[in-house]
Amino acid sequence: MKLDSNNHSVFSLHYHLVLVVRYRKHVFDQSLSEYAKEMFVRLGENYNIELLEWNHDIDHVQIIFKAHPNSELSKFINAYKSASSRLIKKEFPEIKQKLWQEMFWSRSFCLLTTGDSTIDVVKTYIENQGKK
Repeated sequence: MKLDSNNHSVFSLHYHLVLVVRYRKHVFDQSLSEYAKEMFVRLGENYNIELLEWNHDIDHVQIIFKAHPNSELSKFINAYKSASSRLIKKEFPEIKQKLWQEMFWSRSFCLLTTGDSTIDVVKTYIENQGKK
């Protein structure tokens, strides 16, 4: 496993993010997905967030990214949802017809941590510290 580092820490912080379109409307296609992905990459640079994987279905996107310990994840996600909602509706005006309110994304999101080890492996490792 390759670790990232900065001046004061060594880390490996990977996340799985799921963002759902408001009312689960079927609006995603390849061009919209690419546009949303590019915005994620650009905005992520300001928060020390790097996109690792992106895919979409007709009503949601699934994202794997890595972050630094000082990355403010909830601020980033809210900033991304706000900016991308506004710009997507501007760039793809046909979407306004499918969504009858201003928001593009659902209010909620799913954010999961990921890693090379399961929580059970880490618990066992910690429990066995100092034992021979």
